[in-house]
Amino acid sequence: MNAPGARRERAADPPGARRERAANAPSARGLLRATLRTRRREFLRLAGWSLVQAVPALLSGWLVARAVDDGFLAGRTAEGLGWLGLLAGSVLIGAWGTRQATLHLAQVVEPFRDDLVSLVTTGALRRSAHLGRPADTAGVARLTEQVEIARESYGAVVMFVQTFTVTAVSVLLGLTALDPALLLFVVPPLTAGLTLFLLALRALAARQRAVVLADEAIAEQVHTVAGGLRDVTACGAEHLVRTRTGARIDRAAEAARALARLTALRTAALGVGGWLPLALILFGAPWLVDRGVTAGAILGALTYISQSLQPALQGLVQGVGGSGLWLLVTTTRILETTEERVTLPKSTPPKSTPPPTSPKSTPARTAPERATAPPPTPATPASHPADGALELRHVTFSYARTAEPVVKNLDLTLPPGTHLAVVGPSGAGKSTLAALIAGLLEPRTGDIHLGGAEVGALDPAHLSDARVLIPQEAYVFTGTVRENLTYLHPAATPTTLDGAVEEIGATPLIERLGGYEAQVDPGRLSAGERQQIALVRALLPPTHLHVLDEATCHLDPPAEARAERAFATRPSTLIVCAHRISSALRADLTLVLDGPRHALGTHDELMTTCALYRDLIGHWDRATTSVPS
Repeated sequence: MNAPGARRERAADPPGARRERAANAPSARGLLRATLRTRRREFLRLAGWSLVQAVPALLSGWLVARAVDDGFLAGRTAEGLGWLGLLAGSVLIGAWGTRQATLHLAQVVEPFRDDLVSLVTTGALRRSAHLGRPADTAGVARLTEQVEIARESYGAVVMFVQTFTVTAVSVLLGLTALDPALLLFVVPPLTAGLTLFLLALRALAARQRAVVLADEAIAEQVHTVAGGLRDVTACGAEHLVRTRTGARIDRAAEAARALARLTALRTAALGVGGWLPLALILFGAPWLVDRGVTAGAILGALTYISQSLQPALQGLVQGVGGSGLWLLVTTTRILETTEERVTLPKSTPPKSTPPPTSPKSTPARTAPERATAPPPTPATPASHPADGALELRHVTFSYARTAEPVVKNLDLTLPPGTHLAVVGPSGAGKSTLAALIAGLLEPRTGDIHLGGAEVGALDPAHLSDARVLIPQEAYVFTGTVRENLTYLHPAATPTTLDGAVEEIGATPLIERLGGYEAQVDPGRLSAGERQQIALVRALLPPTHLHVLDEATCHLDPPAEARAERAFATRPSTLIVCAHRISSALRADLTLVLDGPRHALGTHDELMTTCALYRDLIGHWDRATTSVPS
């Protein structure tokens, strides 16, 4: 593999690993608390501006009471207008505080978003790199939708909670300043409304989670259907796909309806905590007046509740009950799908095996069509491949359980140092076989061993060190030429690097680019130039196995022959999925694939026994030397 980050493919999870990972994974609440701890200074700064923002909430009712009692009711209109002018000034101060708080909110929200993007990207790459698993298509929904939902929700929750807390404290202080008796009409219903809302949050979170999971299920179903439309049509399975997709859409709709029904509790909580105090004060006004509470104080209390407390409570209920639930559910989902490395069971040391008599000796192999074979004997577990010996035992693979196998009942034994060419028509399974050998796919039946170790049970780091896979589309990243060439082997000496460049024939390209320290712009390189860089990169590390999956298809025939010779001179085993049939003439053995059928032999043997191979040779155009598709 020649892309950054792609060398750490991981084995499939052992049974129970997902449950263990979920139990040990940090919770969403833990992540949010960690965010508070690590960004305490930013939160304190934001809280400071929230206090400025709450100046109208603190002064509005008291200023209205003074304007009424000391101004208008006392016949001093100018004084009353003066108190109202102070109220207007406090509103301006609050607006300035709101602006500053909003600006400082970005210092809290954007780093949180960056953390989530890192979590989602890491999780999606790790899940997609699992052996034998499909790409994590739901990760797209998490990255493009759920992260943005979490980001917006996080910002909304921070503002709503902080605003309500500061506002509620300010209102209660203002009511106390007016007359402590007013608290009897405000505190009990406010407490009851908040309690009702908090009790409903758990059920709301469960409904919200069901909506998120239903959205992910639809995204996965759509990806599956889109990738198999041709097969669906060919098999006449439209009604089955329609039924399954419709069922997922129905579940998503029902989850949304269940969430909508439960949101009525939010409205009830708002009514009890925000509107009931207004009614109670109006109803209890005669009793308050009898106790000496002034008309201005009653009007100020109504101002506190209607203009400050009720809007703040409404923002809290709608923000936490909406944005807060989305934040909790999406963050939990992101954490659940961010997989940590699974510790594989320890394996016993490999048994020593006698080396072959010759690296290039004729390998043992099976007949083109295998008869009844004895059951495979389990291989000795090994933590590291001992050499490049490759063995496939009864390997069968298909991309769906009901689909025709791409590789069927394949047995193959290659001693270390063997040069194997894999040929066949387009779509015959050459790339699939390369991915199986490299450990990127897991066979449905059978097993694959490299150097005495089962490929599917190897630690990803050990597997990456033991083999290199070069795909058809070579990857070149922005950086220096040296960084691109030595990515898989950073410890390569200048002499070793020069030798690999010369063997591949990439010296003119390196000179044209300006040397090893020159910057590479991938967009300015041709497909063949990118392949040359990838070939040098793959030639450098001392691995046991090289797999070239049409990795020279953009080179001309002489350049391709030179590159293959460079790999063939290494002591490692070489497998070339051939783009040109001439690759078969340079190999020790050739494997001919034609869907589930296969044939193995030397060139002379296959010319005698394999009609497809003779056909490929017969269609060989010596000008292009390409395998016909």
